[in-house]
Amino acid sequence: MADNDNFDFTQGDYVVYPAHGVGQIEGVETQHIAGMDVSLYAVSFEKDRMRLKIPVMKAEAAGLRKLSTSDRMDDALKTLKGKSRVRRTMWSRRAQEYETKINSGDPVAIAEVLRDLKRSNDDTEQSYSERQIYQSALERLAREVAAVEKITEIKATERLEDLMGVIKDDVEEAGKKAA
Repeated sequence: MADNDNFDFTQGDYVVYPAHGVGQIEGVETQHIAGMDVSLYAVSFEKDRMRLKIPVMKAEAAGLRKLSTSDRMDDALKTLKGKSRVRRTMWSRRAQEYETKINSGDPVAIAEVLRDLKRSNDDTEQSYSERQIYQSALERLAREVAAVEKITEIKATERLEDLMGVIKDDVEEAGKKAA
């Protein structure tokens, strides 16, 4: 497994863990667990102030991966520009599908969620849960865009919203309502 480039991480590498987003490898530690020595990746998620340890042997199964390539990120950004494809199913089912896409860690799937929940410029109001899922997807994708393009998360968020055509007043208004 160590010869596979995607799972041979070193200290300082940025990685994506599907359920938590972008983190940074703090190092590889060895711990004695149940009578065995186990090598673990120590991954810190600065934004969430969280630290996660993932067994090196289980990194692939856990979905730990390197940051997306610029080509993959371009595909995600193209998806953002597309036309919304909201299915006419119950909200609870759609919300579950959106959460699954966000937790997949796939930037294109996350971009689909953003595209489908994009705040339209008409007077329809998003529900609280729609805003929460939208914000979660936006933060997750913005973190990876920021890490790939070496920009701040704020600039990445602005770039994503510019691509989607979200009017800044709508964003600020939604932020005030959420607070």
